[in-house]
Amino acid sequence: MDHLTLHSENGIATITLNRPEVYNAFNDPLSYELQDALKQVEKDAEVRVVVLTGAGKAFCSGQDLKASAEAGNRSFSESLHKRYNPIIRAIRNMPKPVICRLNGVAAGAGCSLALACDLVIASETATLIEIFVNIALVLDSGSSYFLPRTIGYHRAFEMATKASRLSAAEALQLGLVNRVVKPEELDAAVQAEAEFYAHAPTKAIGLMKKLLTKGMTENLDAVLDYEAYCQEIAGRSEDYQEGVQAFMEKRKPGFKGK
Repeated sequence: MDHLTLHSENGIATITLNRPEVYNAFNDPLSYELQDALKQVEKDAEVRVVVLTGAGKAFCSGQDLKASAEAGNRSFSESLHKRYNPIIRAIRNMPKPVICRLNGVAAGAGCSLALACDLVIASETATLIEIFVNIALVLDSGSSYFLPRTIGYHRAFEMATKASRLSAAEALQLGLVNRVVKPEELDAAVQAEAEFYAHAPTKAIGLMKKLLTKGMTENLDAVLDYEAYCQEIAGRSEDYQEGVQAFMEKRKPGFKGK
């Protein structure tokens, strides 16, 4: 792949957006390569957790406006349906945890990309900004779904309509990121989280992703029924048998993600 790198080792797949000269902004090739990379790690049974990050100083600055201008008049809706929405769906439907290594600015669709991840570990130098309004566009790539559910309508409205830039510390206070660390500690913090999930019961965690998403949108009865459905699947997994056996033997379980 020309615009990103994919490295897998010890159950951890790291996808790095690699256009540092434009702060990892999306052009057409990057968006399609990211779709392909996400499909690849989902299908790889050896991968238990995915880390998503950016090369250089930025995480992702959103759409490459120069590339858009060079492409000429195009359908915004078609671009979203073909380029961005499949990425967000792939992350949310990924039956494995996806960790955002937020190393720098996440703007526009880059902010949406970070918010779509399951866990966000941020450098103190990272920032989040929904920059769409500055060019008279609206939220896209899932931000209108994730923002109000995380920080409430009123804060989401202000962040969206004023393009308010949030520091990592402010994002932590609002619940948009899980942890903030010093830049020199970011790699170690992300590695620790990735190793934890690489040894966790992956099938159960994939089911919990689905449950938590449904819990944000469905009524109680629907969620209770879906919990029962997912618990039946989890209860028939090899990891469940190992977990019970380890509990009985008073030892640490050796989950295999099956």
